Amino acid sequence: MLDTQPRLLSVGTANPPERYTQEEIAERFEIPDPRIRSLFRSAHIHTRHLYLPPVDQRGAPSETQGELLSKHLRGALEIGPQAVERCLAPLRLGVKDIDYLCCITTTGFMAPGLTAHIIKHMGFRPDCSRADIVGMGCNAGLNGLNPVSAWAKANPGKNALMLCIEVCSAAYVFDGSMRTAIVNSLFGDGSAAVLVRADPADDRRFAPRVLGFNSQIITEALGAMRYDWDEHHGKFSFFLDRDIPYVVGAHAELPVDRLLNAHGLKRRDIAHWVVHSGGKKVIDAIKYNVGITEHDVRHTTSVLRDFGNLSSGSFLFSYKRLLEEGKVRRGDYAVLMTMGPGSTIETALIRW
Repeated sequence: MLDTQPRLLSVGTANPPERYTQEEIAERFEIPDPRIRSLFRSAHIHTRHLYLPPVDQRGAPSETQGELLSKHLRGALEIGPQAVERCLAPLRLGVKDIDYLCCITTTGFMAPGLTAHIIKHMGFRPDCSRADIVGMGCNAGLNGLNPVSAWAKANPGKNALMLCIEVCSAAYVFDGSMRTAIVNSLFGDGSAAVLVRADPADDRRFAPRVLGFNSQIITEALGAMRYDWDEHHGKFSFFLDRDIPYVVGAHAELPVDRLLNAHGLKRRDIAHWVVHSGGKKVIDAIKYNVGITEHDVRHTTSVLRDFGNLSSGSFLFSYKRLLEEGKVRRGDYAVLMTMGPGSTIETALIRW
């Protein structure tokens, strides 16, 4: 019987060229509040890549919602194609070889969506099937990987590409409040692409099969992470509840156990954990409640340190570092795990 399980064949990432330390950002915008400056000095994030605007006479950035949306599209058309090219190059594929494109973002809303812009900008075939997943948040990478994998399985031999593009600096509001400061000190800009294909000929490749997914939505915490319209500033504003780490941690075991039970596995059978870089407290909550170690989340914490929270593409940055480490062996299992608004926990099981 031919193996038509979808495989993750290649991954590519990209960031804006401008990279800042947390202290440089605080100095650039002359943040006076010592409580807010302390957020930027937290040891778990060192640098972030961002599309930062110029400062005004008050030492603060001032961008309208329209300017933020324009920045999102400009940034997306810079870092999105870079991630795509870096993903396809090792496979000697070009954009004309892509049969299905799924773009994921939460940091900009537009119609037509990013898939249309990327297809035109990069010269994809006009008959490329496409889907846009917008507004699902940091968990959306796995929400997207599920239907992308299903499409690949239903279309053996065809190339499906998932592209996460998050220009988080296009969702920033600068008002001197702790609410916006938490967001502004945490998120970075980045893009990640992964090529998925179900083809028995790929069995010779050292690429993991996607075995299954499991989700957990915590409906009682629906408002813990949300994107609201701020009438005062005339912009959307992102909100993170202080109890998110505890809410996510308390429910983290549920989808993990269901995922593993469906395949007759225990947590000790999992060689690798690829967890979303949601923030130090969130990572600690996952570690404690799932029973994994600091070593298990080494790439999660290093991505947070070097890039901040990259929203939907964060887990692919960690996955790329796992591959580059060179310690994965044939037969190894890995659990992919993302968290975001809803509040939602998404999981996937892969095996090399």
